[in-house]
Formats: sequence, structure tokens, C-alpha cells
Amino acid sequence: MDSLRFLRILLLSASILLVSLLSTVTAGDIVHQDDLAPKKPGCENDFVLVKVQTWIDGTEDAEFVGVGARFGRRIVSKEKNANQTHVVFANPRDCCSPLKTKLIGDVVIVDRGNCRFTAKANNAEAAGASALLIINNQKELYKMVCEPDETDLDIQIPAVMLPQDAGATLEKMLINSSKVSVQLYSPRRPAVDVAEVFLWLMAIGTILCASYWSAWSAREAAIEHDKLLKDAIDEIPSTNDGGSGVVEINTLSAICFVFLASGFLVVLYKLMSYWFVELLVVVFCIGGVEGLQTCLVALLSRWFQRAGDSYIKVPFLGPISYLTLAVSPFCIVFAVLWAVYRERSLAWIGQDVLGIALIITVLQIVHVPNLKVGTVLLSCAFLYDIFWVFVSKKLFHESVMIVVARGDKSGEDGIPMLLKIPRMFDPWGGYSIIGFGDILLPGLLIAFALRYDWLANKTLRTGYFIWAMVAYGLGLLITYVALNLMDGHGQPALLYIVPFTLGTMLTLARKRDDLWILWTKGEPERACPHHVRLEQCSE
Repeated sequence: MDSLRFLRILLLSASILLVSLLSTVTAGDIVHQDDLAPKKPGCENDFVLVKVQTWIDGTEDAEFVGVGARFGRRIVSKEKNANQTHVVFANPRDCCSPLKTKLIGDVVIVDRGNCRFTAKANNAEAAGASALLIINNQKELYKMVCEPDETDLDIQIPAVMLPQDAGATLEKMLINSSKVSVQLYSPRRPAVDVAEVFLWLMAIGTILCASYWSAWSAREAAIEHDKLLKDAIDEIPSTNDGGSGVVEINTLSAICFVFLASGFLVVLYKLMSYWFVELLVVVFCIGGVEGLQTCLVALLSRWFQRAGDSYIKVPFLGPISYLTLAVSPFCIVFAVLWAVYRERSLAWIGQDVLGIALIITVLQIVHVPNLKVGTVLLSCAFLYDIFWVFVSKKLFHESVMIVVARGDKSGEDGIPMLLKIPRMFDPWGGYSIIGFGDILLPGLLIAFALRYDWLANKTLRTGYFIWAMVAYGLGLLITYVALNLMDGHGQPALLYIVPFTLGTMLTLARKRDDLWILWTKGEPERACPHHVRLEQCSE
């Protein structure tokens, strides 16, 4: 591996450890938390997203998304049960005093401000309105709640908050059209979307591929090492030196991870903007090109071995194989096309391809040398994930990890360091996402388990890899269960994955009396030929 590519992969491997958020639905999410708006009689509706379908002169037109209020009648969930109702503006527009015009079952549009939400709803209901659309004075959705001292809460019409831009569009419709009507309904999300199943398979498949590649490379290096021993060569090169292109994490770097990652996460949170996301896209493309190129070269070298073994010296880059030169333009064009068209509906495919290739490459380069380092690394990541998803709310008044993952305040649909799949059967759309860290960090331990199994000649049943892999799959599955129980609020996946995966490894190692070898050396003892000095075998 050339030095420039090696440096870029290492730099990016540090940055992709930052995001460890699983399956946050990004489309139409409401930022405010339900526990900030306690329920009470007459004000106990669940906050739900509401589709507002418009019709102009009988022709279907734009659709907006709003949020239902704590108070008022509940909104129907099925479109067929929602009536098309004529829309009018309130007079006065803020609806803070009795309306001057009598309404006959119309939906009334009012502006936010000057009085309580419930006062607007009571005035609209008294005038004969069938529903209330309140236009926010900001672009975001806002949850309408009741004040603690309110008593007039017997409201029998639904109230929905719409963002500012939706209100401006509705106003243009009413000015330019003879008749505007709307349908209000709140379809329910499915308990499980097929996107979550595919994302689960994608995460497991990525770790499987990376682990087998890493174990195969380690076994090839061990075989070469044994051949040198049999030939009684005086100077035996180490399989873990810099020339092999493998970087082993030590205990200190595992501890430093949580502090470096936290610092960079805060920088992302504070500097989150359009230009900063664009910078992350460039960094992601560089890493994605390197990852895709490495994977393709390794795969194609089986059929084009001569091209893979023949090198040419390139200025500034050093020796590069002919196969790498042939593959690189395709990888660069692929990444550039994704960056240019990443807002298109199918761009998630390109992002996932680049992301998976990058993760596999990093797992091939970065190794956990023993169970001790793996335990320290995953324990630090466990605390990191919990702190920045849950505890950070107390310090920053919002979950820093979730805000960064969704790309709030940037005008973009999330940062690129995520695998994502569109929620195909969700009426609200959006994506199920998983952070690179939720695959990469447990993947380091699982790849270590397979390397040990192969070097120790263990079968699948008697080894550690298959059980660590099953534990990871169960931990990820439990994360999805928690996600659905929490109504789609982002969950720290490592909160569930680390106890399953690490706990399984430690329990099995203790039962099989392998704990000391796994904890310290990380590889089995190999026989030493009688004519070779013991010091050479231990190198």
C-alpha cells in the first residue's frame, strides 16, 4: 500500500468513528420532546404528524406536513375517512378574538401569536370551523401544548401547526384560485419497515466480508512466517510492522478515542452548516475512493494477478500497480457522480457502496491485537454513545449525536458518514440509518475473533467468531425493537450491541480457559521447529 493512501485511510478511519446512531427517521421529524409537554384532561393527545393535502378547483395539488396539537379532536388515520373541506382565512387573522365571519364547517387558517393556541381553537370552533390550521412564524414544526393554568379545554375540532413556507403557499393558492380545499389525515407508520431488515443484513454482511478478508490475510502472513522459520532464516520480518500495512490499536489509543471523537463531534455540532457538510462530503469521497479502490483491486487481482503484481512509479505517489491505475478512474468518477447527484432519490445506493467499501478497508487495515484492547475500545465507545445521545440533552438541550446525524441547521439531509435505506412502506418516507461506528467498532472485535479462530484451527462451533457474529446480530435487532418502542427516536446502537458482543466473547473465553491468551497475546501458540531459536519463533 502506498504511503499517501495509507495516511488518508488512517485519517478517515478516525473521523468515521464519530457517528454511532441507529435508524433515525429523518423525514418530517419533530424536534421537541414529548416529556416537555405533560398531558392533562382535555389536553392529552399524542403528537402526530399530519398530512395536509390541498385541492384547487377540484384538482389535487401540493401536500404539506404539519403536527397535531395536544388538545382538540383526534385526526383520522386513513385518507378515505378524511373529507375535502373548504379553506378560508380567519378574520381577524390571529383568531385571538371572536371571528367576524360566520363559518359553515370550513377549515380556518390563522397566524401564530398574540394569544394562546387554545384561545384560537375556541374562537374558531365558536365561529363554526371544522378544523384549525395555525401557520408558524418559523420554518420548523412546533408542538402546540396547553398552559398549566388553562381550564377551557373542551375543544371538539382538530388543530394542526404548519410551517411558515406552507402558510405562504396556501395564501398564494387562496389569492389566485376560486376554491381551495384540504384533507387532513395522519397515517400510521408500520411497526417494522423492510428498510430495517435490509439495513440489518447490510451491517452483518459488511462485517462478514471484512472479517473473512482480514482472517485470510492474517493466515497468509502466518503461513509465510512459518515458511521462513522452517528455512531457519536469521532475520524474520515481523508480520505486524509498518510494511504490512496493518495498524494495531493499543490501550492508550482506545482510551483516547472517546475524547478525540467527542471533541470532533462537538466541532461538527457547533459548525454544522451547508459549507461544513460540503467539506464532509469531500472527505467522505476521498475515503470512499480509497476504500472502493482497495476492495476492487483485491477482488480483481485474483483474475488479473499479473497486472496486480506489476508496478509503475508515479510522481508524488510512489510505486502503484497497473491494476490500481486501471481501477482508480472508475472509483473517482463513481464518487464524483455521487457527490454531484447526492440529492437524487437513488443516491443512497452510491453512498452505501462507498461507505461499505470504506468500512471493509478500514477493518482490513486496523486490527485489535487482543481482547484487552477490544474490551477497552468497546467500553469507551459504549460510554461515548450513551453520553452523546442521552446525556448531552442536559448540557445542550438537544441530543448532539442525533442533531449531527440528521444534519440539522445545515440544509442537507444528514451527513454522509452513514449507511441509509429509504423506508419503502412508510407513508411518511424518510430513511433508516446506521452510523459507521455501529458497524466498524464491533467489527474490529469480530474480525479479531475470526483471525484467532483460523490461526488456532478452530471450527465454527468451537470458535468465537460465529457466536460473536450472532451476538452482534441480536444486539442490532434489539436496537430496532427499542427504536420502535421509542416511536422512532434515535437510539445509541452500541448501548445494545456492546453488551451482547463483548459479553459473549468474555463469557466464552472464560468457560474455555482461553481468556488469558485472548486477553494478552491475542493469538494461539505456534509450534517452533527444533532447529530454530525460540527467540525467532516469538518474533
